[in-house]
Amino acid sequence: MDRIFEKAIESAAYITERNSFYPEIALILGTGLGGLTELLTEKVVIPYRKIPYFPHSTVQSHSGELICGMLGGKSILVMSGRFHLYEGYSAQEVSFPVRVMQQLKIKDLIITNVSGGLNPHFMPGQIVAVRDHINLMPDNPLRGVNDERLGVRFPDMKYAYDPHKIKIAQNAAESIKYNLKEGIYVGLQGPNLETPAEYVYLRKIGGDMVGMSTVPEVLVAKHAEISTLVLSMISNQCFPVESIKETSVEDVIEVATKFTPQFVKLIFEVITRL
Repeated sequence: MDRIFEKAIESAAYITERNSFYPEIALILGTGLGGLTELLTEKVVIPYRKIPYFPHSTVQSHSGELICGMLGGKSILVMSGRFHLYEGYSAQEVSFPVRVMQQLKIKDLIITNVSGGLNPHFMPGQIVAVRDHINLMPDNPLRGVNDERLGVRFPDMKYAYDPHKIKIAQNAAESIKYNLKEGIYVGLQGPNLETPAEYVYLRKIGGDMVGMSTVPEVLVAKHAEISTLVLSMISNQCFPVESIKETSVEDVIEVATKFTPQFVKLIFEVITRL
């Protein structure tokens, strides 16, 4: 994907022309978590297909809309639906919306996803604040000629997951009496779920959960100096091996839908504290 800087400017201009206020915070919503958009007021809905250079979401439960609105007294930009490598997009295409956020001058990003649980103490429905990741994806959105207008050539990843924001999330969780966990996310390409042997391997290398998204967006957010919080909901147990059950996308959506009210409540509390 060439001319990322120019394309992001054009996309941002299209969004700005259709929105009456500048968003302070951006959210990327994962599988089955679109219910958060119902809390937004003064909403402006922009289908992805109308935004210049935006990919189109092809995944079940991802509505494919950019929604601007107010939540908790803050102006919010919400991606209801995201993009994945397994859809056939490159890592640069998957993370392009974050480049648009950069041009919109957004400094705070909250990313959500649904993941498989590698930590045997994480049950389905558990929300986990991601403190680090292990990237096993085959493509990197920063690969290629670096455009210094977007960020430095070799961004340091120590604070890719902002520890200050994790602390805010922990405080927000305490206020609603929720036991928020922390863990390490492993990113794979998909679309197939992992084999039992792979789950064992991923746990041994330090993973607490595994999924097929998020990592490209986090890499670009760090490159763009956007402070990021990632909250992941466990959809199914993947370790130990005897706990594994065959899982479909319908099963994942069912779990996400069941626990979405708690997730939404937590995110609302986080936003009010940012």
